[in-house]
Amino acid sequence: MTDTEILGHIDHTLLKADASWEAIHSLCTEAVQYKTASVCIPPSYVKPVHEVFGTQLTLCTVVGFPLGYSVGAVKAAETAQALADGAAEIDMVIPIGDVKNRRFDRVLEEITLLKRIVGDRILKVIVETCYLTEDEKIRLCDLVTQAQGDYIKTSTGFGTAGAALEDIHLFKKYIGPQVKIKAAGGIRTREDLEVFLAAGCDRIGTSSAVALLRGRSA
Repeated sequence: MTDTEILGHIDHTLLKADASWEAIHSLCTEAVQYKTASVCIPPSYVKPVHEVFGTQLTLCTVVGFPLGYSVGAVKAAETAQALADGAAEIDMVIPIGDVKNRRFDRVLEEITLLKRIVGDRILKVIVETCYLTEDEKIRLCDLVTQAQGDYIKTSTGFGTAGAALEDIHLFKKYIGPQVKIKAAGGIRTREDLEVFLAAGCDRIGTSSAVALLRGRSA
């Protein structure tokens, strides 16, 4: 793949707690220059970024991040606000406790609720694979498919581990045909980017791709 092709699959990301406006603005400027798929930024920055960059950028933000254990009504309110502020893509964190308690009905209900709010915009469902058994991962592939989520996403990047290739292969086997895959967490080299995209990922969330490929894209 060319660098330009790779960058077209990148959600250029900055979700650190101490992210400054200067750092966010720099991230967005890079995203415009290098034509990344989106920028993924904290909810509090969505509106000011939208006001400055407008349609130059596809804005992605996070909901229920990073632990996922806020209640569905709160996630719904976060989602509605983010969309009103200019977000086009929402990366939600599932209620992992409900998975562990085998309350899959609640997980399905929450994903369905947020997808209803998102509508024809994009909902990515973060399942945080580092906390899940293989059986739970397979079940979540089914739930994301049932709820008509647009992507299943491996990780927040804030858990005990990030994306793993074996999980991409597992997702590819069990998700429905309309569900795409996003990998995030620990993907830091050009080889990593190529390998995960070749394995079936449509998006990769990372803060390092632009710096890695900067000046070489063609």
